[in-house]
Amino acid sequence: LPTHQFYRQHLCPTSMRAIRARYDPYLQTRHRVEQLKQLGHSVDKVEFIVMGGTFMALPEEYRDYFIRNLHDALSGHTSNNVTEAVRYSERSNTKCVGITIETRPDYCLKRHLSDMLAYGCTRLEIGVQSVYEDVARDTNRGHTVRAVCESFHLSKDAGFKVVAHMMPDLPNVGMERDVEQFIEFFENPAFRPDGLKLYPTLVIRGTGLYELWKTGRYKSYSPSALVDLVARILALVPPWTRVYRVQRDIPMPLVSSGVEHGNLRELALARMKDMGTECRDVRTREVGIQEIHHKVRPYQVELIRRDYVANGGWETFLSYEDPEQDILIGLLRLRRCSPQSFRPELKGGVSIVRELHVYGSVVPVSSRDPSKFQHQGFGMMLMEEAERIARDEHGSSKLAVISGVGTRNYYRKMGYELEGPYMVKNLY
Repeated sequence: LPTHQFYRQHLCPTSMRAIRARYDPYLQTRHRVEQLKQLGHSVDKVEFIVMGGTFMALPEEYRDYFIRNLHDALSGHTSNNVTEAVRYSERSNTKCVGITIETRPDYCLKRHLSDMLAYGCTRLEIGVQSVYEDVARDTNRGHTVRAVCESFHLSKDAGFKVVAHMMPDLPNVGMERDVEQFIEFFENPAFRPDGLKLYPTLVIRGTGLYELWKTGRYKSYSPSALVDLVARILALVPPWTRVYRVQRDIPMPLVSSGVEHGNLRELALARMKDMGTECRDVRTREVGIQEIHHKVRPYQVELIRRDYVANGGWETFLSYEDPEQDILIGLLRLRRCSPQSFRPELKGGVSIVRELHVYGSVVPVSSRDPSKFQHQGFGMMLMEEAERIARDEHGSSKLAVISGVGTRNYYRKMGYELEGPYMVKNLY
């Protein structure tokens, strides 16, 4: 149909690749890995993001087929089930270092989380949109804000990294209430996500919001006001949170009202300079970004520790940084789980590493490059400090790690063994 053809022409590149592969997960993976290889990229580390809907709402049989084929596309093995696929993926030359799955609070219950752990999933992107109950109700979210808090608690207690999708400029909110909800989001221990995707509201033809906009009952912020709002939000982001995106990758011909600039983050950062504020999120400070944009490299690197309470647990954010230049080289998220942790592997005095990441350009798995920061021992030093805190301060007898399937051998070298979906080490 002509309308279908029009829509296809304006889809984002990821969707277009999926359509060309007829949504076959095996072909999508093989084609993309091959394409990146031809472009000169190292492809021995791969991260999957399963996006474009609520994956966990699909039938279990289809989900298993999809995940099995992602792993098989890397290993070249034809598996009969997810468990077999994950086992072969561990030994693949192209290693799966993580899987991210987009979901909703009502598809983030214990059974969903256990399924995602079995898939090798390490990070969740949870659609929140607003912290206000009236807004959740008016926009037909289909779940409460309390359900958001519960999903964050369950997810972090299972070891997942939690990235929230938030949507400023929804109807009946207004600028000041929008700012207030982000203060609440970052300061209230019931929220405090590890990451954020900021998606200002877009008016798209065929939606209920389009009808409100068309009849004058909804009006988007002006471009300048939106830049101001994003600048104010970015100034609130704590140093342990990463802002992954600041706008949706939806082509302008599909948008009737909303974001008018394709470089909203850039404009907001420029506005922050005028305001005398700064963004100190993980992405802004990471060493690769600093090197590319500001041509600066870290000089005096030291271990920094930040502790905070979130979602019923005690969180420690460890990092190697150059504090003088505010450059981040590597980070580790350590959690002392709450007593309500539902996974048997994490009960009874167990702490968990929810993320270990060293930044900078990618260094192949078995290589070293003295000019780069990966494979220089920062990861191992962060793990040693995490073990010390877990043993001496948490009083934990074990430390678990939620590890990408392809990075399990890295932890085996440090004395960790596979226990369920986690890599676990006895601390005594």
